[in-house]
Amino acid sequence: MTEMILLSDAQMARISPFFPLSHGIPRVDDKRVISGIIFVIRNGLRWRDVPPSYGPHKTIYNRWSALGVFGRIFLELAKGGGETTELMIDATHLKGKRSLGTTVSLA
Repeated sequence: MTEMILLSDAQMARISPFFPLSHGIPRVDDKRVISGIIFVIRNGLRWRDVPPSYGPHKTIYNRWSALGVFGRIFLELAKGGGETTELMIDATHLKGKRSLGTTVSLA
């Protein structure tokens, strides 16, 4: 089993107000779910390749993504950062496709 990445209690307290609310469905362990998300992103894995110790990959990705949880967490964490002249773009969600019939010559 892979050693799990877990956030500290202080880190969890800062982002937990943005977690999805339970509507009669038993809650999963939020610390485990967010840690699974970090593990997948940090290691460049596909969601379905998350180790089972973090829980089902559909729980980890689909629910939180569809509800906009990540966007709200990122906005909160970015507050108070001050002005910046740099812009960073993360393209981990983009998929590249091979173009059929296109040939590139480096000669």
